[in-house]
Amino acid sequence: MGTHARAERAHLAQALTEAGPDAPTLCEGWTARDLAAHVVVRERRVDAAGGIMVKALAPRLARVQAEYAARPWSELLQMVAEGPSRRSLFGLAPVDEAANVVEFFVHCEDVRRAKPGWEPRLLDADLSEALWKRAAGMARLSGRRAPAGLVLRRPDGQTAVAHKGAPVVTVTGEPAELVLFMSGRQHHAVVNMEGEEQAVDAIRGAKFGL
Repeated sequence: MGTHARAERAHLAQALTEAGPDAPTLCEGWTARDLAAHVVVRERRVDAAGGIMVKALAPRLARVQAEYAARPWSELLQMVAEGPSRRSLFGLAPVDEAANVVEFFVHCEDVRRAKPGWEPRLLDADLSEALWKRAAGMARLSGRRAPAGLVLRRPDGQTAVAHKGAPVVTVTGEPAELVLFMSGRQHHAVVNMEGEEQAVDAIRGAKFGL
């Protein structure tokens, strides 16, 4: 259990190491240091991580995240690479796999794709399938505020409905790219969008994510 999450954690740690602390990311306003601090706080500081989802708790999250971001870069990198202790819920392999495969894959690409000249990673079939399951599972939640009908489609023809409505926009791409698209990285996901031009533009500029 947890093999994909562990592998994506290693990819993320490597991407952060290569980028350096001051490198930009696709997360607006965040450097690589800020992103690393976010990852560490999410896993290690449950008392503050609630601010990720609950606006009322956001000020505390911002303070704690800033404290971690101020730590030495090498220390932050080590914490990202090592992950939480076994006493943490995230330290349990099944929880790690369920919660972190998409989290780490997306954040790794947030670092990689903020640099010019990036290319999509070549992913093995098992990871692609795992990402597709999550893309299909998160589609309705992430796409609930879509301004038009939205269907995700793999190159092999498998589909998932993200939002019912008309007109319909169909977004075709590899599972990894669909995950990025539905995580709010539309402008950096390698996909093909089909539908009425106005609807396509609206989907491209929509706010997706949990």
